[in-house]
Amino acid sequence: MITPYYRSTSRDFTLLNGDCFDLLPQFDFHFDMIFADPPYFLSNDGISVQAGKIVSVNKGEWDRGGTPEQINDFNKRWIGLCRDKLKDDGTIWISGTYHNIFSVANSLTELGFKILNVVTWAKTNPPPNISCRYFTYSTEFIIWARKSAKKPHYFNYELMKHLNDDKQMTDVWRLPAIAPWEKTCGKHPTQKPLALLTRIILASTDKNAWVLDPFAGSSTTGIAANLISRRFLGIEKERGFVDISRKRREEIENFRIYGDYRSKIKDIAKSEIQEPSCCVCEDEPFDDLPF
Repeated sequence: MITPYYRSTSRDFTLLNGDCFDLLPQFDFHFDMIFADPPYFLSNDGISVQAGKIVSVNKGEWDRGGTPEQINDFNKRWIGLCRDKLKDDGTIWISGTYHNIFSVANSLTELGFKILNVVTWAKTNPPPNISCRYFTYSTEFIIWARKSAKKPHYFNYELMKHLNDDKQMTDVWRLPAIAPWEKTCGKHPTQKPLALLTRIILASTDKNAWVLDPFAGSSTTGIAANLISRRFLGIEKERGFVDISRKRREEIENFRIYGDYRSKIKDIAKSEIQEPSCCVCEDEPFDDLPF
């Protein structure tokens, strides 16, 4: 029996502390959407710039790459496990850079997914290129794929069009990188901005949908999900990061902070959707996790 590391009082945010390879096969539950920010395998003892300071690019042992064959095997195994936890009409989003995204795309295709889009996240505030020997890295890629080639998926087309000044939204998203106000509970080296995850979740789920993140980190996916009335299960093996996740979720129990975060995210402010608080109403259907 799995024991959650943390669960919110409203039961809309659950954290498991462990390796997704071990935990995913231990329960039977199907999610509407999965977001995954797997290792990019960038930790190669190089340097970068962060907040105007030269820093190491090393994130941790979990981000050190192996051979191309090992990386391909890693991606195919975790994506296969996630496929088993996705509803037949569900979709998965996976972020990456050129270091891992081609392996991810091949794994998705081999496992029977239909790739819908490859979104380019163009950062409006990228770090500078200190070597001055090539173009500044300013983008990441996010593959969106559905589980079945023939089963229709959910896409909130009208809302995405509305958020884009009533024009069809393209697959190039110009959004800033992480902001200081998103790090009040601690720092994760690959933390994604709430604005990015909010758009992804709004685009591909309805209210009260279940969202899974197998590499939860500091649980930006879960915080974004709860800010727009979705439910979340995160899996993270680093104890320090699940501690940050718990603090972040407890932080938005404060209604002032909850409202402040929603007001800072452009897509929520423009959506004109009357979202309830982050708690799930007791009189609504609730398909609870099996632990």
